[in-house]
Amino acid sequence: MSSSLPLTARPLGVTLRNAPILIGGDWGLSLENASLRVVEKMRLACVGQLELKSDRQPQRIHVENVRTGPPHIWLHFDKQSVADIVVDIGDRDWCKLAYQFGHELGHVIANSWGPGAAPRPGSQWLEESLVESFSLWGLGRLAQAWRTDPPFAGDNGFGDAIADYRQRQFSIYQGFAAQGPDAAGAKAWFKDKKADLETANGLTPTGLALAPLLVETMTHAPEWLEAIGALNRWPERSSLPLPSYLEAWIRSCGEIKANPALPERLQGLLL
Repeated sequence: MSSSLPLTARPLGVTLRNAPILIGGDWGLSLENASLRVVEKMRLACVGQLELKSDRQPQRIHVENVRTGPPHIWLHFDKQSVADIVVDIGDRDWCKLAYQFGHELGHVIANSWGPGAAPRPGSQWLEESLVESFSLWGLGRLAQAWRTDPPFAGDNGFGDAIADYRQRQFSIYQGFAAQGPDAAGAKAWFKDKKADLETANGLTPTGLALAPLLVETMTHAPEWLEAIGALNRWPERSSLPLPSYLEAWIRSCGEIKANPALPERLQGLLL
């Protein structure tokens, strides 16, 4: 993978919707071509109708499967305009592949793929909860699309398996939220959990208690998702406390002409 393009440049017309996807790593019995079909199908489910307004979209996406370690974005410092997504799946585990890819793709949409994008405590918990919810939202759309137009001939029924996988994961987060935020009590929840949330650098049960509310919001107002592309376009990125983070996010939406309704909704819910 080589490119002389800086991170903020890409060929005219190339976005995360159509950027080439490269497959690498150890896929075992999961043929690379089959894995690529699943990844492409999940990308379409996630961004097929999404307004992609970020000025920091990569030129290419590289998806690598490893057999140890958690999924993540590999941050390299060679100025390549490539988003490197690392997943960890077993043979032909298409549900897990779509789920992990959707989460990491959310980070890429949120401009967390280039040098300097390492997680920083403060409001990193919110980005993690957002992209996890984004993946669950995308899995719901993938299940529907798989039933009518599967990537493998005659495999329509696997859409039900994807829906079941999504529901099992969603149920876990509903359990986290059982004593946590609802639309009426989110302010009190955030005030109570603020200290724990601000020290989190990844996915935690506390932060994921917000996921059911986020998934519900994404389902009812998918057009609000374009705001994710305005995340982290300021030097402090996620190190800001939530009030400042949401204000920076709203300003960033204005800079790239993205709908600010999602950060404004969170501002009203949590602060």
